[in-house]
Amino acid sequence: MSLEKPILITGGAGFIGSHLVERLLQDGESVVVIDDCSTGSWRNLARVRTNPRLELIESKVSDFPDLRQLLGRVSAVYHLAAAVGVELVIRSPIATIRTNLDETEKILEAAAPHQVPVLVASTSEVYGKSQKGAFAETDDLLIGPPNLGRWSYACSKLMDEFLALAFAREKKLPVIITRLFNTVGPRQTGRYGMVLPRFIAAAKRGEPLRVFGDGRQTRCFCFVLDTIEALVRLQKTETALGGIFNVGTDREISIRDLAERIIRQLGSKSTVEFVPYNEAYAPGFEDMLRRRPVIDKLERVIGFRPKTSLDEIISLTAADPED
Repeated sequence: MSLEKPILITGGAGFIGSHLVERLLQDGESVVVIDDCSTGSWRNLARVRTNPRLELIESKVSDFPDLRQLLGRVSAVYHLAAAVGVELVIRSPIATIRTNLDETEKILEAAAPHQVPVLVASTSEVYGKSQKGAFAETDDLLIGPPNLGRWSYACSKLMDEFLALAFAREKKLPVIITRLFNTVGPRQTGRYGMVLPRFIAAAKRGEPLRVFGDGRQTRCFCFVLDTIEALVRLQKTETALGGIFNVGTDREISIRDLAERIIRQLGSKSTVEFVPYNEAYAPGFEDMLRRRPVIDKLERVIGFRPKTSLDEIISLTAADPED
């Protein structure tokens, strides 16, 4: 990757994007961020906003008139711009689908003439309703029916993957697909339903931690800086091109146990409150019982697997002054 040209991060004012910006600047790279700040915020970049190697553009990717010219002057793209959070998906399904499809299509079209490598951030949601104990990149995917809006996010992100790989085959565009599994850490907001910051905020206030369903559903929480390390290494690894990679930890915990662990670790007087899914979201809402990645491919290709423990993640996230 050339050090002379900047790196473009779409969605760089978001939770994951802002940490990636900081990491790349720390590595001596120049960075261009394009973000409409619909879910992200320039406040996330407060520590580096005055860095002369950082350029900020406030716009939707699909609305930016000079996108093709911009792609002609960057060395690589991390495409993180997307709709985020189950609550947003349920509340604004049209915007969710359009955001995920339109922004990705525009980036790929603009990158193709310049052959700029594009890393597309996808999601573990694409595994859908599969009942497997752990998900591998070669597994079949089982998406729920279209009358349940919850699956529109998974379907739109899966179409992003298909589109990116189609550009790779037809236009020879260098692409990498990353399926992120529950990335968490400082700066993540609970505003859109993200469970760990929502639990931590409630525990700090001494309010009940609202667990949806019976709490037996399990997740694997990966520290944001571990996710960033994987993304950076993948973008620099030629053998990763054209591949799909799970990015996350394979250490599993139930949501009920997570709530109790946070209360215990923070010394909170909060209790755990169980809320039926149809009250939390909508009638007929379906959730995945497990979401555990197989990360052997990630480790084999880049020589890295996430290391940060859940206790460390809770402490670091709870210490963040922002909700």
